[in-house]
Amino acid sequence: MSGLALAGPLLTACKVGSGGGSSSGGTSTLKIGFVSPRTGPAAGFGEPDAYVLGLARKALADGLTVGGKKYRVEIIDKDGQSNPQRGSQVANDLINAEGVDLMLTTSTPETVNPVSDACEAAGVPCISTVVPWEAWYFGRGAKPTQKQAFQYTFHFCFGVEQFRQAYTSLWAQVKTNRKVGVMWPNDSDGNAIRHALGPLLEKAGYDIVDPGAYTDGTNDYSSQIARFKSDDCEIFNTFPIPSDFATFWRQAAQQGYKPKIVQVAKTGLFPSQVEALGPLGVGIAGGAYWTPTFPYSSSLAGVSSKDLADGYQQSSGKQWTQQLGASLALFDAGAAALRAASDPKDKKAVAKAIAGLDVETPVGRLQWGKGPNANVVATPILGGQWVRAAQGSPHQLDFVLCENACDPNVPLAARLRPYGS
Repeated sequence: MSGLALAGPLLTACKVGSGGGSSSGGTSTLKIGFVSPRTGPAAGFGEPDAYVLGLARKALADGLTVGGKKYRVEIIDKDGQSNPQRGSQVANDLINAEGVDLMLTTSTPETVNPVSDACEAAGVPCISTVVPWEAWYFGRGAKPTQKQAFQYTFHFCFGVEQFRQAYTSLWAQVKTNRKVGVMWPNDSDGNAIRHALGPLLEKAGYDIVDPGAYTDGTNDYSSQIARFKSDDCEIFNTFPIPSDFATFWRQAAQQGYKPKIVQVAKTGLFPSQVEALGPLGVGIAGGAYWTPTFPYSSSLAGVSSKDLADGYQQSSGKQWTQQLGASLALFDAGAAALRAASDPKDKKAVAKAIAGLDVETPVGRLQWGKGPNANVVATPILGGQWVRAAQGSPHQLDFVLCENACDPNVPLAARLRPYGS
């Protein structure tokens, strides 16, 4: 890869939160837009943005050489504020005012889908991640029969099949009655999960108890809790925003609902979210789309997964989060796409390059064109559990991997223990 030396003027022009900076303009500069939720309900996903952006800018400080021509690279980052309207607004600002050549976006349909839609409408190539691929693909209007619904927008992430593999592998480690109480919200994630994951779990022999879609921001979950208790649901699964799960789980504890397995997705991914629950957070099971033990490296920044986590912890003083690997993988894919394009300033050429891209990233090797459709690469999600950190650790909790059905190359650390044991 091209040189990693840090160029002070470029870093100043692209500093985090600046929304960009001065540019030499013309064809000598490639502009990359980056949209993520730095604030709002999904702000946990944006916690490591500053560190990842720093790595990407350092790696691109000497620019990119494509077809014998050298280009400066400018990264312009924006906060989608966990709000679809804001996500659409900043995407259009990046497209129309900044003239980005490539868009990167991550974390939840509320951010990713409107950014992707804006790019598709404007003919700007876009790579996205950390939205279950069905919520991204079908949630944006694609039909199951379509093998390539979009020309300019591409995605890599786990889907319901990866959830099924992880959940059934993980849940088999604890003896239960196989009754699963689910709280799947009335949003893009929840609706995709209800439509696709529910039937897969039933086919695997689990009895799904679904009291119906709830609205984000609900304050009283008494009726759902009563249903789960009356049906003796020994497994609980949900895909909520953090504030909703905190409200629900505290009410569940007060009302005496204590399943053997507490499986949480979308929230509960990051240490800060689980620590905020106090003792109620210990033993929660979750999925991992990246951990420091993934045996993969960044092709752009030249760091291993372990070094990525260590560097972030040393730099920030905070515990590693899963989003480190996924966000850096976006820049791996983005830089590789620009290099592979016949002309990185030609948006159709960049989109064509993404459609055939093969790139190494911290989350693994991404190969578009291998399915499930031309726009999507399905990546692994592995099952694990939040446990109390070992004595002497600077952290309250650790996330330990307990199953690896989607990627046996990733080592395991423990077996799932019943919640509260």
